[in-house]
Amino acid sequence: MAELFKNIWNELFFDEFTKALKCTIDNFDEHLFLSQIIDDEWENKEFSQRGTHISATMKCFLPADYKDAIAKILELINHVKETPHWTSVKDTQFGLSLEYSILAEFVELYGLDDYETSVSAIEEITQFTSCEFTVRPFIIKYPDEMMKQMLAWSKHKHWSVRRLASEGCRPRLPWSMALPNLKKDPAPIIPILENLKNDTSEIVRKSVANNLNDIAKDNPQTVIDLARKWQGESKNTDWVIKHGCRTLLKQGNQEAFELFGLNTVKNISIQDFQILTPRVNIGKSLEFSFKLLNDNKEKVRIRLEYGLYYQKANGSLSKKVCKISEKEYAANSITPITRKQSFRVITTRVFHLGAHQVSVIINGNESEKHDFELVE
Repeated sequence: MAELFKNIWNELFFDEFTKALKCTIDNFDEHLFLSQIIDDEWENKEFSQRGTHISATMKCFLPADYKDAIAKILELINHVKETPHWTSVKDTQFGLSLEYSILAEFVELYGLDDYETSVSAIEEITQFTSCEFTVRPFIIKYPDEMMKQMLAWSKHKHWSVRRLASEGCRPRLPWSMALPNLKKDPAPIIPILENLKNDTSEIVRKSVANNLNDIAKDNPQTVIDLARKWQGESKNTDWVIKHGCRTLLKQGNQEAFELFGLNTVKNISIQDFQILTPRVNIGKSLEFSFKLLNDNKEKVRIRLEYGLYYQKANGSLSKKVCKISEKEYAANSITPITRKQSFRVITTRVFHLGAHQVSVIINGNESEKHDFELVE
């Protein structure tokens, strides 16, 4: 069985963490600290609850003055960077970000009323552990000041600070609070993305694409217009706009399809569609097959997808679009295609027994739906 995510705060971590705290805090009481963290409720706490609990416990051992506490946290980071563990992971994508996200959360919990100290700390801490969640309450409370700061960070020498400039202002960042003002009007985000769209770091460019994808869910035309403007500037920007338009493509937005040369379905058809498993047991897979016919005299680029209609608790159906391929199909060709869709039980989706449907989608144009049943 896979280790639970919340167990990243384990004995090995606390051994390293408390050694750094001893070097940072005078007369630090390791046993008292650990007894307050590993309390009677520790095993019942989930990931986010554990992180908040550790941050809150740290406050009892740090100086009461927030500025002094932040100075100690920055000193603590320098001690952690001297450990063998840090040496082994410092060049990876986020270093020790997950375990030490508790330091970023400390700023979020206790620093909202001290803008200058917190923003300066965020710039330092995010080079050690990502502060993408931490900045969001600050953006909500100080929208103008923070977006100016994010724009300045988009030109920072360190890639993690530049990434924060984009990732932190995503309107719909998963597992975090939304930014309603930026969902309504993403204009303050655009100059930041302009600075980062061709960044030297792939992880920064990926953040730009994800930000675009967030914006597209509320302001599709903004993203279409940006994609037209950026298209052809470089391989990097072409990848950014394609990845940033993925939701628009799944939604069948025809402007997006035309933008990427996927606007034709003439003389393209589906034949011999078959559901090979009309009754699917939970834990097993739906299997279906069909033939894709290109009756054109030249090759055609096709984005091929399927729509899966899951039954909801109220009996209605909810559509999810899954990509099969995006490539050129030869002239006068017949291509057999078989696909499987797992119904293995997972934590992120609840399956409901009964009627489901599946369809084939060609360049955003959906074919007829076919029924199958999910059973015990």
